[in-house]
Amino acid sequence: MKLLDQVRDVIIRKHYSIRTEQAYISWIKNFIGYHNMRHPRDMGVKEIESFLTHLARERYVASSTQNQAFNAILFLYRDVLGIKLEESINASRAKKPVRVPRVLTHEEASLVISNLTDTFKTMANLLYGSGLRLMECIRLRVFDIDFGMDQIIVRNGKGMKDRSTMLPKNIIPSLRAQLKLVEALHEKDVMNGFGHVYLPYALDKKYKNANRELKWQYVFPASHLSVDPRSGRTMRHHIDESYLQKAVKIAAKKANIQKHIGCHTFRHSFATRLLENGYDIRTVQELLGHKDVSTTMIYTHVMKKGAFAVKSPIDD
Repeated sequence: MKLLDQVRDVIIRKHYSIRTEQAYISWIKNFIGYHNMRHPRDMGVKEIESFLTHLARERYVASSTQNQAFNAILFLYRDVLGIKLEESINASRAKKPVRVPRVLTHEEASLVISNLTDTFKTMANLLYGSGLRLMECIRLRVFDIDFGMDQIIVRNGKGMKDRSTMLPKNIIPSLRAQLKLVEALHEKDVMNGFGHVYLPYALDKKYKNANRELKWQYVFPASHLSVDPRSGRTMRHHIDESYLQKAVKIAAKKANIQKHIGCHTFRHSFATRLLENGYDIRTVQELLGHKDVSTTMIYTHVMKKGAFAVKSPIDD
């Protein structure tokens, strides 16, 4: 079996996403190409260090990009080839800049959202009202919305963790309307002989008809059917995240807010508002799904009030 086919098989077996598969395959190809197509079994720590240093010094990649390349190569050696790298890897590492998160006031966030329409407005309200990451919102399934408990279940979030967050009451009417659209679209797909959706962890093999059930459908489905690259089956995937990203940029421009605004800005603003309103930082940490509270602490630097909101002497 070819090396890259082996990589794909292990990635699928470990239930990694198609995006991770694409990224890892790309970096492994880059690594092998950089060393003139030598097989990884004939290389080791020295060659890995050389490649990572090349990325930092000559390609000037961001630290997150270099880390992704590093993880891809470690995955190749550890999980695919079964080779344990005994020596520590000492390469020039790209520096990760320490930045204060950009946040919007409630008025600014509301203004941007008001310039969005229909589905995009509902999605942005979830980012700001529930603190979801972009892909967490995009990947929501129908049964993740719990109207009875006023909560949203985020499954397989960052770090492969599940968590729950609040379902704002003001979003409920638009979410119910969205789910009616999903139901109508799904019924149409089923009538046309389709209606399948991707299920994680090979659940479609364990539960034969689950991938055609309404509860597994995406809350924000794509407008068209597509062929799943792994199964080859025609199905309806979720909406592409780039559509929401573009819509938010256009809405921010219309709102004439002179800040760099993206989808993640709403999540930053969600966290900051909660802290300003006096909620415990551990509670905010749980809602955001942060592994370490130090990650949540960064928002104390942009609060309007609190320990870090020092008053200027000129304002006395």
